[in-house]
Amino acid sequence: MKSIPASELILNKDGSIYHLNLHPDQIADTIITVGDPKRVSMVSNHFDRLEVTVRKREFITHTGEIGGKRLTVLSTGIGPDNIDIAINELDALANIDLTTRQPKAEPISLKFIRMGTSGSLHPDIPVESLVVSAYGIGLDNVMRFYPWEPEDEEKELEAMAQKLVPSGKVHPYAVKASSSLLDTLRKEETLGITLTSPGFYGPQGRSLRMDNPHAAQMLELLPSFRFKGIPLTNVEMETSAIYGLSRLLGHEALSFNAILANRALQEFSPKPKRAVRKMIKTVLERLV
Repeated sequence: MKSIPASELILNKDGSIYHLNLHPDQIADTIITVGDPKRVSMVSNHFDRLEVTVRKREFITHTGEIGGKRLTVLSTGIGPDNIDIAINELDALANIDLTTRQPKAEPISLKFIRMGTSGSLHPDIPVESLVVSAYGIGLDNVMRFYPWEPEDEEKELEAMAQKLVPSGKVHPYAVKASSSLLDTLRKEETLGITLTSPGFYGPQGRSLRMDNPHAAQMLELLPSFRFKGIPLTNVEMETSAIYGLSRLLGHEALSFNAILANRALQEFSPKPKRAVRKMIKTVLERLV
C-alpha cells in the first residue's frame, strides 16, 4: 500500500499531527468536542484523573478518566472549517500508522459527542434548555468536497431544506445523527433538527448595519419547518459537518445544544455558564 505523502498528512517535528499537536495514544475512543477553549477545563474538571493536556492555536485537548471511562475533550473553535480539520486529524490519529503513513488494516470507530451552544427558533424552547440534534442541515460547503452519498430520508430532507434558502445560491445537505448514540444518550431533552451555518451574522439571519433581505426571509421560514414531525429547533455552526464527516469515516456522532438565545423572543440567557454547566453534567452522567 502506498504511503500518504508528507504534503497531505502533515506531522510536527515530534511526530504529532499538525494542527492538533497530538499523538495517537493521547486520545480516547470517545471524544467530546466543544467550541470554546475555556469549556475544555469545565468538562475535564469533572475527571477523576487527567493524563493529557495539549494546546495548539484554538485546539485544546484534555484526556482523562471519569468513573473508569477514558474520555477526550477537544476545543474545535468556531465553524465547519475547523471541524474539517479536527475530525480528519482525530481519525488519522486513530486509523493511520503515523510512522509508515499507511491506513491501519482494522479501522477504529470513534464516538463524537458535541457539547455546543446555540440559539432556538421557537418561543417554547426557552433559554438554558437542552436540544439534541436528530438531524443536521448544513448551509456550508464542506461536504461538497467529499464523496458524500445521502440516504433516502436525507435526500428528502435536503430537498425540503432548499426552500429555506430563498436566494438559491446555497445547496443544503442533510445528515442524521448516530441512531445508537441517540437512543443511548437522549432522554427527556427536546429532539430537533439543527441548522448549521457558515457564519454568525448574515448566514443566521442577523442584520446589524447591512440590510439583508434574504437572511431575514430565511429566518421567517425556519420556525415552521418540520420533517417527520421533528421541528427545526436551532441554529449553530458545527453539527452537520461533524455528522457528515463522522459518517464518511465510519464514526458515530451526536450533538447536544445548550440554548443560550431565543431568536423568537429576542432573549439571551442572563447566566450562560449555568446552561453550559447543566449540559456538561447531564452528558457526562450518561456517558459514564
